[in-house]
Amino acid sequence: MILPRRFASTFASTFASTFASSLCCAAFLAASPAMAAPVAAPDAKAAETGSAELARWQGSAGRVTILRDKWGIPHVFGKSDADAVFGMIYAQAEDDFNRVELNYINSMGRLAEVEGEKEIWRDLRMKLYIQPADMQAKFAASPAWLQGLMVAWADGLNFYLHTHPQVKPKLITRFEPWMALSFSEGSIGGDIESIELKDLEAFYGKKLQAKLADGRNLLDAEPRGSNGFAIAPKLTRAGHPLLMINPHTSFYFRPEIHMVSEEGLNAYGAVTWGQFFIYQGFNERAGWMHTSGGGDVIDEYLETVVERGGKFFYKYGNEERALRALPIALPYKTANGKLASRTVTAYFSHHGPVVRSENGKWVAVKMMDEPVKALTQSYSRTKARNYEAFYQAMQLRTNSSNNTVYADADGNIAYFHGNFIPKRDTRFDWSKPVDGSNPATEWQGLHDIKDTITLFNPASGYISNTNNWPFSASGANSPKRADYPDYMWSLPENARGIHAGRVLRDAKDMTLDSLIAASYDSYLTAFEPLVPKLVQDYDALPADDPRKRALKDQVAALRAWNLRFAADSVPTALAVYWGQEMVAQAAPKARAAGVPSVDYITTSLSPQERLDALGRASDKLAKDFGTWQTPWGEINRFQRISGDVDQQYDDSKPSYPVAFTSAHWGSLASFGMVAKQKTKRIYGDRGNSFVAAVEFGPRLRAKSILAGGQSGNPASKHFADQAEMYSRGEFKDVLFYKEDILKQLEREYHPGQ
Repeated sequence: MILPRRFASTFASTFASTFASSLCCAAFLAASPAMAAPVAAPDAKAAETGSAELARWQGSAGRVTILRDKWGIPHVFGKSDADAVFGMIYAQAEDDFNRVELNYINSMGRLAEVEGEKEIWRDLRMKLYIQPADMQAKFAASPAWLQGLMVAWADGLNFYLHTHPQVKPKLITRFEPWMALSFSEGSIGGDIESIELKDLEAFYGKKLQAKLADGRNLLDAEPRGSNGFAIAPKLTRAGHPLLMINPHTSFYFRPEIHMVSEEGLNAYGAVTWGQFFIYQGFNERAGWMHTSGGGDVIDEYLETVVERGGKFFYKYGNEERALRALPIALPYKTANGKLASRTVTAYFSHHGPVVRSENGKWVAVKMMDEPVKALTQSYSRTKARNYEAFYQAMQLRTNSSNNTVYADADGNIAYFHGNFIPKRDTRFDWSKPVDGSNPATEWQGLHDIKDTITLFNPASGYISNTNNWPFSASGANSPKRADYPDYMWSLPENARGIHAGRVLRDAKDMTLDSLIAASYDSYLTAFEPLVPKLVQDYDALPADDPRKRALKDQVAALRAWNLRFAADSVPTALAVYWGQEMVAQAAPKARAAGVPSVDYITTSLSPQERLDALGRASDKLAKDFGTWQTPWGEINRFQRISGDVDQQYDDSKPSYPVAFTSAHWGSLASFGMVAKQKTKRIYGDRGNSFVAAVEFGPRLRAKSILAGGQSGNPASKHFADQAEMYSRGEFKDVLFYKEDILKQLEREYHPGQ
């Protein structure tokens, strides 16, 4: 997806290059002697007999114990880290193999083989960066310990399929270790997804032309991202640091899991389906929360291209270079279920793949492309037990657009605004495509972490990020904008950022429960400037204006409203529908101005437009629900009635009222609907998903909630056993210690039993 300031991608991703640095956790390696033995590459493994492979799987399964607690959360205990990886991926497959497989079908550019020809451009986008031979070579060149984890990952999935013959994969009947490198960072949408599919289709779907249409949607229907808060000991009642982990993702994108080994691994949190590391979570000594929208990490280069003799060349300095041409096969499923294929010749400059054209230039994209280092960083941070070790993992610098909010048991809190930040010449505007023929536009290496936007134990005692800029992260102790180049930050302040600052700046005596309460604070900041303007507009109407009578009660309701959401609140429903009407009206102008629609309606709508939008909103409420005076909880609902990735909703089936709103309106707890609305009610499918609050004391305490439940199987009692609690913002206790797990144990078993 594409956000303001062009390609500051909302989500980090990871791609291709060899790990060649000793930064891969020296202490981590020393603690893992069992992983030091070389692991056979895939071609060498081919000589193994089926029985030998099965024996290896069974050996791993025998060293793994899975404890399922009363919520169905898997706590995986293994002798080695590799054993824990084997068990946790097996447990994921038990809970939702469909989502596990689908993530790798997508990451390897094979979705059209399942979904049909409409997905070939999505596949092309992936294959511009992910090629099996390249990933296999990188696997072979990766450190032995990391190879061991990737082999265990593939073994766990293959053992699951072996022991569950009734499960029929859509496409991948055997997982290979190198496949883990195709999806090596856990964000909901990687940097690759900043490349617009319609641009690829326009460029490669027709005969190459010098000029092609360039139209991209810069705005999203629902804000994507997260909230992260860290609270220093001096602001807490018990004198222990607190961490709030609040990802805003599509629901059911990540399950909750706990993985433990005798080699120092003890990580709990959210794992993206199919990956073998905790993406957002904590161990007994440290915790980390990723939010989206760090520095500008992706750049577009305008290449001056000429054709001679059927070949393409591009200008660079005083020379011409040949564009690399790569034929890419794109198999797809036809209407009759058979496979067909088309081949596209993709072009690459030294900056990266060509993805579109603009004003006669071809546009090449440059982004972070180092999957081995990325996978190393993603895994090694889960074992970091103090700030020094966590900082060492961050020095790998492959978390390409995520921010990180951190807290640890030593009392430290910290913030990293981005991680992978290329050095650039500040004479150029990096928010726009730059001249690829000018050598001065080349990246000049990466900024060291110490030179990026960071915080460590700020005097204010708190840190927050809500996908907003970093210059309000800690009140008066925030980083100063003048100290950093503009490309180090990509998103402006937002309504949630203003809200978080107010909630945290006067915080004291905080506990787990008060941190959760602050994270669900009901104030809707975005309406703060809008409602007074509406009231003023209404009061200025002539007495004989028909809107004076038609909107009298609606304006009175909003005039008296405290700007707080509640399930029984009529003004909340009216305000949200009014806001939606204004956003829909303003969207084209907002796109043209390059700003989010909510920001645009705050500053640029006329009194006439605001009043007319209120009339339309009240008419829609009356049409759909019989009266505009409908409480918000009757409209805004949580429903989970199928395990499908593409959720469908039904007003006639059970659902739960949800008080919190879309993040658009400044709600810290986010609940929004991205799917095309076919119902009268609003059914959330993005926002708060896995949420956890953590206290790092002598004995760790944490609480969490998961949208719906752990299992993707509607027949499971853990499919929706957290749904009602989720709708109320009510959390469960995290069972982190084995003695606590055993007290609330549902099942204990080895994989394959």
